[in-house]
Amino acid sequence: MKYIVVVGDGMADYPVEELGGKTPLQVANKPNMDRLASEGRLGLLRTVPEGMYPDSTVANFSILGYDPRKYYTGRGPLEAGALGVKLGDSDVAFRCNLITEGNGRILDYSAGHVSTEEAAKLIGEMGKFKAGEFHVGVSYRHIFVLREGDPNLTSIPPHDIVGEQISRNLLKPEENETAKMLNKLMLDSRKVLSGHPVNLRREKLGKNPANMIWLWGQGRKPRMESLEKKYGVSGAVISAVSVIKGIGVHAGMDIIDVPGATGYYDTNYEGKAEHAIRALEGHDLVFIHVEAPDEAGHSGDLEAKIKAIEDLDGRLVGKVLDGAPEDCRIAVLPDHPTPLKIRVHVSDPVPFAIYTPGLPGDKLRFDESSAKRGSLGEIAGEQFMRLLLGKRGR
Repeated sequence: MKYIVVVGDGMADYPVEELGGKTPLQVANKPNMDRLASEGRLGLLRTVPEGMYPDSTVANFSILGYDPRKYYTGRGPLEAGALGVKLGDSDVAFRCNLITEGNGRILDYSAGHVSTEEAAKLIGEMGKFKAGEFHVGVSYRHIFVLREGDPNLTSIPPHDIVGEQISRNLLKPEENETAKMLNKLMLDSRKVLSGHPVNLRREKLGKNPANMIWLWGQGRKPRMESLEKKYGVSGAVISAVSVIKGIGVHAGMDIIDVPGATGYYDTNYEGKAEHAIRALEGHDLVFIHVEAPDEAGHSGDLEAKIKAIEDLDGRLVGKVLDGAPEDCRIAVLPDHPTPLKIRVHVSDPVPFAIYTPGLPGDKLRFDESSAKRGSLGEIAGEQFMRLLLGKRGR
């Protein structure tokens, strides 16, 4: 048996007034996901354990069958792993966003999705501070490493505090020596980046400048057993998002890079599907992650979210269905909801469908409401992977 898991990041939502009290999943034209739910079995999955922050990292750990309460140490070290940054036992890795600051507030968590080429010049400029190591990632997403540091800090993702005052959302406890140093680094970054030619050019073109860094998601490297050792299957990951690749790296999965995969609305859906089908020749399980619905949720853009769902369905899921081998079990699900109304992640259970060739289905559509009536009921965390594989795991 082969397995494909398709994750539409942040795809689930709350009822939207403009849609007559329906969700984007309920109104989107998505015949392929609906086919998986109709011919397969449907249920609800709690991807975020009680008391944990509903981060995509936490949720995707759960989907891949790893209890985040045991394995999750922070977003930073996972993204560092995806970039090939080697971490020692005492090192602390942070996610480093390039953001737009104005009048002491965060105006844009992604600096207008600054290009990687522009970002590389700005991150290079930050090296002058000699406070730690900066590593260039993609667009606004980068890594900062302290080779000796305290990970026991409270940090806030910038996409959760757009419009809020920076002074109220710095690293805490503020009396902590590591926090003091890094808060000063973030505030001082404005002086270096604001006048940089890259940002002067962006402002002239009417684009948001990448005029400050924001450090968050810190942690030490996780200690994980491989997916093959834990569940007896070889795996591959297809994603444009570093943190998802990082989970795969630490789970011993192969990372498959797809040309044109961006982590945004313009990602190469067809290429992800084609590479996934090809990857099944040498792997038992392929995990496909698409970021676009989550970006729309954070932006509060209803039209973009519906389009992202429809693109995922028609341009990726449909091609997976057409190209998958006959003995392939296919699952589709969000990792967490990113409701348009509040623009942040929430920990509500998400709908999931598992299609197994030859087995009777639930005859339902794929959406939040239908999932409540699915034959798989409501399950938590690691149970999804065990259910998908038909294995007990460890």
